[in-house]
Parts: sequence; structure tokens; C-alpha cells
Amino acid sequence: MRILERKPFTAYHVVTERPMEQGQLLSIGESWESGVYRRVMEKLPVVEQIYNAPKSWEGKEIEHHTMVALRELALEQVRRERFPQYPSRLHCLYVSENLEESRQWGMFFAQLGRPTYHIVKLEISGRKFVGNANLCFQGTPNQERNLELAERYWQVSPDPSGERPVWEILVDGKVRVAEIVEEIGKNLEAGYR
Repeated sequence: MRILERKPFTAYHVVTERPMEQGQLLSIGESWESGVYRRVMEKLPVVEQIYNAPKSWEGKEIEHHTMVALRELALEQVRRERFPQYPSRLHCLYVSENLEESRQWGMFFAQLGRPTYHIVKLEISGRKFVGNANLCFQGTPNQERNLELAERYWQVSPDPSGERPVWEILVDGKVRVAEIVEEIGKNLEAGYR
């Protein structure tokens, strides 16, 4: 399910890492650095080591955030080369169409130990991509395989496992926090990495 939307729309967002305020205006684009972006960039030196000597990493356990960086860098490369009309996963907000989906994501983030502040309702004027989170993958030392899997994600190919899709919505553009809908207040002192 690929959707590229430019007309204004509303969505819900689980606020992690830093709180938002009602009425806050955001301009989400290539210069906006999300938490995903920061965590990926921290792992860039390790990713370069892995790709420079992939055979030496085969069979070794790779730390979680490094696997995420391998995946996200492959996803960004494929997006830039083949799907530039879509928002970047490194420079976007992840949103839900309804409050119930946001609550589920909020519980998921809180269980991971990520600081989870609240759920907000957003007014968005920008691009929107709806992808299947099940097609996200664990990055590996095999760069070509990572790129193949990234292609499958952006094409929203059928899930090989046959599982029901878990839709994730990426947005960028002009964003206004219309309302703080629900306070969560979990792991605020955790300092998630």
C-alpha cells in the first residue's frame, strides 16, 4: 500500500525522546534529524567497517542498533535512488491514522524502554508513505541482501511470511501539533540509546 499525499490530513503520533507542545510547528524534511537518524549516524563507523570486511563479520553477533543502522542506511540508499518521492525514514515522523494504533505503538515503545511522553494529534501538509513494518529487516553484513530487502520494503511487496501487515506511516512537510491527546509518561529518565 503506497500512498503519496500532498493535501492536508490529520494523524496521531507517539512522542518519544523529546516532548511536544500544543500549537508547536515543525518543518520535517532532509535537514530535520529524528532519533532514528541520530542513532544510525552514531553507528556509521561500525557500518563502514562491516561493509569494508563483510566476511570477517559473518557468524558474529551484531549489536541491535548496528543492525538497525545497516537496515536504515540500505533503506535510505534505495529510497534516494528509486523512490525519492517518498519521505525519508531518517527525516520523518512516524504516525498512525487513528488513536488506537498510536496507543499500540506507545505501549510497544514503552516496553522497549524508550522515553515515551504522549500521543498528539497532528495536522500535516506534506508527503505520506504507508509501508508494512513487517518488511523491515535485520541488517546483515551482506550489503547486497540489505539493498534487496530495502527494495521490497519501498515496493510494499507481499510479506513472505504471510503475516497480516503492520502499517507504518511516514510523513514529512509542515506539521502542527493540534492537540495533546493522551499522556503516557513512561521511561522519561531512561535515556534510551
